[in-house]
Amino acid sequence: MLAAERRDHLLALLAREGKIVAKDVAADLGISEDSVRRDLRDLAAEGLCHRVYGGALPVSPAVADYASRKTVTPDGKRKVATVAAALVRPDSALILDGGTTALAVAQRLPADLACTVITHSPTIAAALLDHARVEVFLLGGRIFKHSAVACGAAAVEAAQNVSADICLLGVTGVHPEAGLTTGDAEEAAMKRALAARAAETYVLASSEKIGAASRFRVLPWEDISGLVTDAGPGHPVVGQVKALGVEVLHSR
Repeated sequence: MLAAERRDHLLALLAREGKIVAKDVAADLGISEDSVRRDLRDLAAEGLCHRVYGGALPVSPAVADYASRKTVTPDGKRKVATVAAALVRPDSALILDGGTTALAVAQRLPADLACTVITHSPTIAAALLDHARVEVFLLGGRIFKHSAVACGAAAVEAAQNVSADICLLGVTGVHPEAGLTTGDAEEAAMKRALAARAAETYVLASSEKIGAASRFRVLPWEDISGLVTDAGPGHPVVGQVKALGVEVLHSR
């Protein structure tokens, strides 16, 4: 099989099965695992897959720049945001992560809601200026422009001095094996710091993130209260996540 044919076969397998196991592909095609791994390195370099130990997983489109991500499944993000906003109770304290889905949550909080919002996102803080009864606390630090949020040691330290009833957290990948992931190590550390300061943590993931993976794990499944998604109950990955004992809240 020519290299171009192997490439097409790998991409088709990834789309169909949601993962590639290098040893299985090598056995099926009668080639060495080294050849498969080489092909996967080339595909990963083009941004077409995410390499993991023993194979590859679908790459998340949410690793694109902030402006580009605004155009990725906006309807799905709005649906997720509507469900997530309903989790915020009057007079409660909310830790709201940054990113485009979290911004949609901020925009869907009732205009008359009285609550406290703690965020490390200047974009989120600005979106809440017109909410007269929302007290906004902005955590500072180095701005990670990819997600328009504060990260780094100063931001993590600031997060350790707050507490909240609920944390709404964004990720770029949700996969039953790879877990809850994002594309930057410092951003992953910041997300962990935020989640650790809330009584409950719900992960927000529109459908394009379901079954995808990024390089850095954010949290283990047992550390979250639930997953909010617009992916339907029949989605195979959603079923696998439920089998792990995770509550999944679906949008309508």
